Amino acid sequence: MAAGGLSGLVAALEAYRGRDRVVRALCYGCQLAGGALAGPRTPPSGLPGSLLAVSAQLNAARTTLRLFDDLAMLSYSCSYGLGPKDEDGLVRGLSVLNNVADQLYFPCEHVAWAADAGVLRVGSQKWWTLSTALWASSLLLGILRSLRILFQLRRKLRQHKGSASSPLSQKETKARVKAEVLSILSRLADLSNAIHWLPPGFLWAGRFPPWLVGLLGTISSLINIYQASRRGNSEAV
Repeated sequence: MAAGGLSGLVAALEAYRGRDRVVRALCYGCQLAGGALAGPRTPPSGLPGSLLAVSAQLNAARTTLRLFDDLAMLSYSCSYGLGPKDEDGLVRGLSVLNNVADQLYFPCEHVAWAADAGVLRVGSQKWWTLSTALWASSLLLGILRSLRILFQLRRKLRQHKGSASSPLSQKETKARVKAEVLSILSRLADLSNAIHWLPPGFLWAGRFPPWLVGLLGTISSLINIYQASRRGNSEAV
């Protein structure tokens, strides 16, 4: 059992997406621990300060690695296109808008990164704000898409109860309902953080303490890891 878990972790760390999920969880976990241990009014030092510094370094590493994500996102957007014709029209529309927001996010973040690195002589803050706004838009579109899919799945389950559908079909539908609910929870946690990172004055922007940002990010990261492991297990069967 332990050997299987270790091999699974090694396999995840060897793949870029798997490693990113683990680093993301560690990043937010350190921020949660550092923020919780730090005093409410004193600058963090000692162990809390070290944990927050590690969190910042891990986040910077993820930002740098995302410099190479544009082509993968473009490939996915092109393969999806306007969506399969047999898919619900609203789901297709939300998915296309989601892909557009994701595609625009990367170059905006790259410009902000390049400005901070001194490669480009432009102000980075407006580009960070724009990339965060695009991320928030993507999350909101994803939530709306999952809510629409949930509505369709709930209707499908009601139809199953009134018909002689197979238990396997009902089980698969319930599994999809669970996956969409978890996706909504994950995106809601990330959306809360995204709004916090927008300029002050917009909703609760700038009001979260570090521990709350870490908690929401940790919840989202653990949900993503769980869903990825479930997908991996289903593909292996």
